[in-house]
Amino acid sequence: MSDKLDILIVGAGPGGMAAGILAKQAGLSYAIIEKGGNPMQGIIDTYPKGKKVYPTIPKSYTEPFPVDEVRPPDSRVPVEAYIDQARAVEAEHDLNIHYHQVFTSIEGTYPDYLIKTERGTFLARNILLAFGSNIPNDLGIYGEAKTVARNIENGEDYIGINVLVIGGGNAAADVVASLSKIKREADDDTFVYWAHIKEKFEINKDTARDLGEEVLLGGHIKILQRAVPKIGEVDADGIDRLYIHQTSGASMGDDLYLYQGMSFPMKNVIACIGHHGPSAIFDALNLQQITCTGAICKIAKEGERLLMLSTHLETSHKGIFAIGGAISPSYMEIGADGIIKEKRHSNLIYTAVIDAKAVIDFLTT
Repeated sequence: MSDKLDILIVGAGPGGMAAGILAKQAGLSYAIIEKGGNPMQGIIDTYPKGKKVYPTIPKSYTEPFPVDEVRPPDSRVPVEAYIDQARAVEAEHDLNIHYHQVFTSIEGTYPDYLIKTERGTFLARNILLAFGSNIPNDLGIYGEAKTVARNIENGEDYIGINVLVIGGGNAAADVVASLSKIKREADDDTFVYWAHIKEKFEINKDTARDLGEEVLLGGHIKILQRAVPKIGEVDADGIDRLYIHQTSGASMGDDLYLYQGMSFPMKNVIACIGHHGPSAIFDALNLQQITCTGAICKIAKEGERLLMLSTHLETSHKGIFAIGGAISPSYMEIGADGIIKEKRHSNLIYTAVIDAKAVIDFLTT
């Protein structure tokens, strides 16, 4: 265990790296711990290969990008180029990042926090939780945990096989477009099946444009609306398979309905059905949260638990702050007047960097 740090930053994503750069510039002693082996590991794990990254800035913000070193280029570069940029920034600023450090617990109180990982301990006055929110939701199907993928690690692995992508949002659409492009460029005639439990797919304009371009270029994509994952099973060859069905709408009587179904090897399935926040982690750290009800929440869903934060993003424990995706899409803010209200919080690179600057500014003023 080293000397006590002014701040220990958990997560080397855009917010965590920005906080490290700003802390170093302000003369604060700091360290960044990252569970993966690369800067921006959360983005690597979440974004499909070739996904375009650009500095989306909400219209409500008029200030310049707060830390240019982590600003994605305006030219919409592939995610791989943004990761290369992050590695260059790490080297240029000699950032104190400790990799393969899986955060496990916090002990003590302000100003003497002991942060434990699976490989060591750190002593710090303040802690910045910048680990994002990319804990994938489960399908709830037998056998999925060991075989169903959540993103594309190597798109070439899917050449020559029919792939099922489950999910109706931007992440699923990105995966569909990326796999279709890989197959098309390899002259592969197999299909990417895109299944969603609902009839309507909800994607933004940029994602829709990328997907539309791929369709126009001849991508082999088949849409499966109202497709419900139902059964995980093992076939006669011992292969774990996922069965999905679609309601045909035809009734065979009061208690009979006609369905049509498809069965895919689970290793050919990619589930992009959203993520849930780190509420369980906040519970383990004993950080105060509020359960959403219709009366107090308009952004988060009924029953979700939102972290309570001050106007400078400090939790109910003095010296522990939370930023970025970990507090998106909303959190409960305690205003200067003591009134608690839900506050919208976009899960964007820009927002995470804005958060990091707010915390470091608070610690240095």
